[in-house]
Amino acid sequence: MLATYGVSEEERERLAEMARDDRPDWLSTSKTGARKELTTLIEFERTATRIIDVATGVIPGLLQTSDYARAIMQGLPPDEVETMVLMRVGRREILTSKNAPEFVAFIAEAALNERIGGAAVMAEQLRHLVKMAEWPNVEVRVLPAGAERWHPAHMGAFIVFEFPKATPIVHLEHYRSSVSLHNVGIARAYLEAVTSLRELTMSPHDSVRLIAECADKLEATT
Repeated sequence: MLATYGVSEEERERLAEMARDDRPDWLSTSKTGARKELTTLIEFERTATRIIDVATGVIPGLLQTSDYARAIMQGLPPDEVETMVLMRVGRREILTSKNAPEFVAFIAEAALNERIGGAAVMAEQLRHLVKMAEWPNVEVRVLPAGAERWHPAHMGAFIVFEFPKATPIVHLEHYRSSVSLHNVGIARAYLEAVTSLRELTMSPHDSVRLIAECADKLEATT
């Protein structure tokens, strides 16, 4: 509407940031809500300067191959799967856009050892991860298995979106629901969790080497 009325891009961004800061926490549980939440998630990705994805069970969405994403979405109605896969793969283009955000992925080692979609699909996914980690704005870190003390990732996956001026937003996804948290204090707590996790993860170089080794093992079985 603002574009239709001739409002400048700068002013549209300013108003969008104001609206983002003033939005209440939003829980989505229905199909209609899920579509609305996906649209909002895409907007977060488009306007964020940094995205931190802590993935404990599966590979982060923006780093998924189409076959891996398709395997994850098998619980959806068949007529929706291909549409959702195309949308997920298309979202990845944000990482190569002109104003691409910095993307930091913390991936639990356990997620690398799952064979979602089968060994061939998982091996392709891991090779894709290695390639994505070469991009200048993408950082991949593996959280080793066998922790001897509790850490924030034990409580589950989460995504933090950081913006140029607006308050960070925390996004949580569950089996049939998702929630976006806009509270300043909560965002600060999750960013502190990211700091503690960074101290426990492998370096980007060692992480990529481990991912490649996992791919080698899978390919040896196919």
